[in-house]
Amino acid sequence: MTDVLIRLRIGMEQAHYAGDLVDGAFLLKLFGDVATELLIRHDGDEGLFRAYDSVEFLAPVRAGDYIEATGRITRVGNTSRAMEFEARKVITLTDNPDQPSEARVLDAPEVVCRATGTCVVPLELQRGGQQ
Repeated sequence: MTDVLIRLRIGMEQAHYAGDLVDGAFLLKLFGDVATELLIRHDGDEGLFRAYDSVEFLAPVRAGDYIEATGRITRVGNTSRAMEFEARKVITLTDNPDQPSEARVLDAPEVVCRATGTCVVPLELQRGGQQ
């Protein structure tokens, strides 16, 4: 099974706290989108997210950051699919008050969140995907 990757720019509409900080729930939403693609590729169905087993928020995410969210299936049961996820910051705005649109590509992506979880695809909906 190949990894799934989503990359996007965090917009101002996602800023929820002081300093344009984004709440962690937004990263979990991205992981949900990654899980959906994984299930479609594996089972031909979107399935359902059952539970997160662990979630670690490791670094702040702010409006203007570019985030890559990745995931992969780590275990396949009859209907359950265990998955692991990681979100990395790859581009960030600088704090230059004279040039607020100034940004930089990070030399090494910064891991901002990790999680593991389980999704379920009922047997009658499993059609096999196109990996």
